[in-house]
Amino acid sequence: MSVDELPVGRRVAQWRIRRRMTQQMLADRLGKSKSWVDKVERGVRSLDRLSVLRDLAEALRVDPAVLLGGSAPPATGGASGVDAVRAALARYDFTPDGPGRQPAPPVVELGRRVGHAWLTYQHAHYPQLLRMLPGLLGDAQRAHAAQPEHAADLLVQVYRLTSSVLVKLGEADLGWLAADRAMAVAAADPLRAAVAAIPLGQSLRALGRDRLAMSATIAAAHRIAPPVPQEGPPGELSVLGTLLLQATLAAAGCGDARSVQELVDQAGEIAEQVGDGHDHHWTSFGPTTVELARVAAAVDLGDAGEAVTRHEQAIRREQWRRLPAGYRAAHLVDAARAYLLVGDLAAAGRALVDADRTAPAETRSRPAARTTITAVVRGGPTTAGVARLATTLGLA
Repeated sequence: MSVDELPVGRRVAQWRIRRRMTQQMLADRLGKSKSWVDKVERGVRSLDRLSVLRDLAEALRVDPAVLLGGSAPPATGGASGVDAVRAALARYDFTPDGPGRQPAPPVVELGRRVGHAWLTYQHAHYPQLLRMLPGLLGDAQRAHAAQPEHAADLLVQVYRLTSSVLVKLGEADLGWLAADRAMAVAAADPLRAAVAAIPLGQSLRALGRDRLAMSATIAAAHRIAPPVPQEGPPGELSVLGTLLLQATLAAAGCGDARSVQELVDQAGEIAEQVGDGHDHHWTSFGPTTVELARVAAAVDLGDAGEAVTRHEQAIRREQWRRLPAGYRAAHLVDAARAYLLVGDLAAAGRALVDADRTAPAETRSRPAARTTITAVVRGGPTTAGVARLATTLGLA
């Protein structure tokens, strides 16, 4: 039997052994039992949820397509960029003074650069962002060392950006490190810590630690929740609502439908206060993003029919087209997963092609997107657009 013909469970076992992990070690990374891993490897338990396959791939540090029997797609240029970010995170001497050392940049100038970096992220220009981050990390660290009271917010945002893009690119362990750095800088400031908890929740979910993600984001949300939500400042409400959406997705990863409903409804009430069309603290939080979170949560809970219905309603909203390109493309990948689960391969393919047109890096750099594309291709005859996309990624 060739490698490509091996069952998925056998491939999981092979990669686990290559990574020098025991079944218990893999189970701990996934938040599962050793028995669960053993059943997967023996083929007793099938891997019929894309989110589970993604979690396994991330724990084993491989592309999901490899577990499905394909080759990893050609490199998109992200690998060397990630290595440079890793090296930047490994530096600990932030002192701006001394011979040969760069001075700390002015805080105002640094703020402009951070704003530009956020726009780069929101429009899914990930290779460009990876090139920017090493220098931005170093400058933000030096500015914080020189003026901690003025640069702390900016450093938290740079760590948050770093964590968010690393998680997108399948580097969840490194993303967690950046998020943890953000939490350390935030210290005792509740709002700053709440902002830092957003990437912490994202990275913990990517690592398969959904319960920890849920606890961390809910705790951070409670610290900044005003006694009367209607009286809270829009910026703080946006951070609060974003944390509740992170907790919603973590609850969905746990299969906790009741908590999903409670948390997303709370976020929805806050979103009505904030309204659409804002980007407080770089969250883009509002009623439309709450609806997109409902779709993603429904997919993870296996309620694909509801996800499809909500998706088709959400993209008719006026605010849909005003969301950043990266957000829309990421949602379209979630929609493709929903269509795939209800057996509508044509609609899944259309969603993926639309995502690729909207923000190519979302389909070409993210493991979750490549997993979905592979599943669509293997499901049956595909359109020319899907076939071209799969061929470009080396999945066909």
